[in-house]
Amino acid sequence: MIGYKLDIRILNSDNQRNPKSTTRILARSMTGASALRSVSGTFTLVSLAGWLVTCGVMADDWRQFRGPQGAAVSEDLGLPATLDAQKNVLWKAPLVGRGISSPIIVGDRVFITCSSGTQNERLHVICFNLSDGSQRWTRQFWATGRTTVHEKISVAAPTPTSDGKRVFALFSSNDLVCLDLDGNLIWLRGLTLDYPNASNSLGLSASPVTAGDILITQVETDSEAFVAGIDVATGINRWKIDRARHADWTSPMLQEGRDGKPVVILQSSSGVTAIDPATGSTAWNWVSATSTIPSGAVRGQNLYVISGGITALQPDPAGQSPHELWRSNLLRANISSPVLWDDGIFTVNDAGVLTRGKLADGSRAWQLRLKGPFTASPVADAHHLYLVNEAGLLQVVDPAKPEGEVVSELDLGETILATPSIAGRALYVRSDAHLWKIGK
Repeated sequence: MIGYKLDIRILNSDNQRNPKSTTRILARSMTGASALRSVSGTFTLVSLAGWLVTCGVMADDWRQFRGPQGAAVSEDLGLPATLDAQKNVLWKAPLVGRGISSPIIVGDRVFITCSSGTQNERLHVICFNLSDGSQRWTRQFWATGRTTVHEKISVAAPTPTSDGKRVFALFSSNDLVCLDLDGNLIWLRGLTLDYPNASNSLGLSASPVTAGDILITQVETDSEAFVAGIDVATGINRWKIDRARHADWTSPMLQEGRDGKPVVILQSSSGVTAIDPATGSTAWNWVSATSTIPSGAVRGQNLYVISGGITALQPDPAGQSPHELWRSNLLRANISSPVLWDDGIFTVNDAGVLTRGKLADGSRAWQLRLKGPFTASPVADAHHLYLVNEAGLLQVVDPAKPEGEVVSELDLGETILATPSIAGRALYVRSDAHLWKIGK
């Protein structure tokens, strides 16, 4: 491997433990075949000597897009069902620039990403204290890849993820940053330098996930498409597999495999693939036209994907293509991903209609018209569904009612496109301008 000396600028660093705003490091190529260019303000992979913070991790952490296993469900019993701005908005923290990524929660900290600048070229990772919303630290980086996105999206579209020790923030510019929980830079990669065709004019939004010591990144465009398993400690590829060239905005999901070990579920226009996160080898394939925007949902050994409405799949014990349990055209998901609650699957269509389907056979149980439209996906606690529309109206639905029922509303007064998160008996909602903690 060839070493390259680069200047990496960390802007406006306010962490007193790491006061230096400029760090000179040695960057090394992740792929021997990739010719790196030493360009001012860009980087590829940075490994910094340092230590990782170990801390107690709460059982109700929300460490990735749509929470544990990407299910969008928390077992939390303490969220408010009746919302009042004076009583239930526990804090409201200002944000900078734009962002549609969800917040993640690790222990007593909330992490979120934003982008700012005239061309969205400044990438932000911000950490807040869970208790009072005060800013713990912020880090800024220069984008090295393409920052052109659809007006509705943002460069800060993918939701960050954490393994409990580190935070991994991926941006639409294909810049991938690894920080410890105190904001110290561990490594970063400009994936566009290794894979220059992996971009599109609408922007990328697939959120990464961690499986053990592997970070799974799904980057699929019409020009170049791949999934990479990246070592969480070093940022170096453990493996990389090419995918069909087609624009895709879904996020990878984790599911327990036949041997009890996790498999990564990849959804794209050509179907669903399960891979071993340790090696990238294929466990099984299911070929069918599948949505490229909303992701599916997992419960136990069953998988519910967006294909002809919703299709329920059960992996084959022999490793063959999974069995199709049922397919329902009555359960339509437009942009929002479905959520599984009790014995039901819930989808929101482009007309703002919430539909409850039966997990047993996909039949429709009831429909409830909400105040839409929705880009954010619904989330649920042990008793209620929480849905926030594009106008910033948060609606609480009691799904146990015979026809479903909106039991409360809270108008946050700002455009909201990001999916909420749940942790610490509270709901976390973000707009471009603010992050709210809503609880009792």
